[in-house]
Amino acid sequence: MSVSGEKPAVDAILLKVMEAVPFQLTTDGGVEEARRRFREIPRAEVHPEVRSEDRVIDGPAGSIPIRVYRPAADSDTPLPVVVFIHGGGWVVGDLDTYDGIARRHVVGADAIVVSIDYRLAPEHPYPAAVDDAWAATQWVAEHAADLGGDPNRLAIAGDSAGGNLAAAVSQLARDAGAPRILFQLLWYPATTFDTSLPSFTENAHAPILDVDGCKGCTRWYIGDLDTSEMPPTLAPALAKDLAGLPPAYIAVAGHDPLRDDGMRYAELLGAAGVPVELHNAETLVHGYAGYDGVVPAATEAVERAFFSLRSALHPV
Repeated sequence: MSVSGEKPAVDAILLKVMEAVPFQLTTDGGVEEARRRFREIPRAEVHPEVRSEDRVIDGPAGSIPIRVYRPAADSDTPLPVVVFIHGGGWVVGDLDTYDGIARRHVVGADAIVVSIDYRLAPEHPYPAAVDDAWAATQWVAEHAADLGGDPNRLAIAGDSAGGNLAAAVSQLARDAGAPRILFQLLWYPATTFDTSLPSFTENAHAPILDVDGCKGCTRWYIGDLDTSEMPPTLAPALAKDLAGLPPAYIAVAGHDPLRDDGMRYAELLGAAGVPVELHNAETLVHGYAGYDGVVPAATEAVERAFFSLRSALHPV
């Protein structure tokens, strides 16, 4: 908070960028329209030196497309591997729309990154996305050496809905006893589905993602599921036991309905003895990693997260 106790305003440079390139995640007009709006956001090419290769792996309900990214220079030793799960409210987003952010993870973590193109709602409601993310993470762990990676240095990162899936997969891996995930990087995740948290009221009409957008995407994702008893693979914060999970970095934004959701999960992890670092980018909005390299405040926040990820994967 500011010295006066008032909440800091949205970063001035970010405001100008959002005015020039407006976008709001909404279910208005149906799913195809939502996906078209998301695809048509202008995206600058970043880190073209990073090498990428598209593959298809077997999943629980058919094939799962993945994209494997490698640093520009070959390494004499196996690199750590990061499973990256994109965001988009479980409804929009794919390998192409998150290509730039995946490339940033390669450079930021000095790692091989495997981006997962999981099935989307509403055509494939919960638990399809969880099933695909879990299957793909197991495949990456089993094939890390074949990819030139170190199977003993595996991390998972997820953006928004992908943060929800990354948290769920981290719990599944712990419960199964494998694969061993060293670190989880959760960008503004949805973990509680508790809209009574103050940030849902405070940021009800926030840029990029507002409460109506949250509710619309959630309806499409949950489908006909009874929400009176949500399983932890849907709401990771509701797990009965959070002990033994990988150390976490949780990034939240001051002007995001999901701010307090991520903070709550960080609080619960810490109470369970899980090492966790929480960072609230007070002047930023949901999805701020997409403004890395464009908005200095976003760049600073992204670099902070990558420092933690890189430190976990490249211990001194």
